[in-house]
Amino acid sequence: ILGVRDIHADHAASHIGKAQGIVTCLRATPYHCTRRKVFLPMDICMMHGVSQEDFIRGKQEKNVRDVIYDIASQAHVHLEHVR
Repeated sequence: ILGVRDIHADHAASHIGKAQGIVTCLRATPYHCTRRKVFLPMDICMMHGVSQEDFIRGKQEKNVRDVIYDIASQAHVHLEHVR
C-alpha cells in the first residue's frame, strides 16, 4: 500500500490476513448457523465427532468447543509466525 517492497513484510501480511480470515469465520459462525449454514473445516469437525447439525442447534458440548479451539489455534499459529 505504501510502496514497501519487502519479502518479510509481504510474508507477515500474508499470515495476518490468514489469521483475520479464520477469526472472521469463527465470529460469523453463530450468524451463519441461524441460516443453517456452517463454513467450518469439516475435517476438524469430523476429528472431534461434531456434525454441522451440532452447530446449527447451538450445542455447547466439549467436542464442539474443541473444534472452535482447534480452529482458533490455527489463527494463533499464524500470529506467532508474524512475531
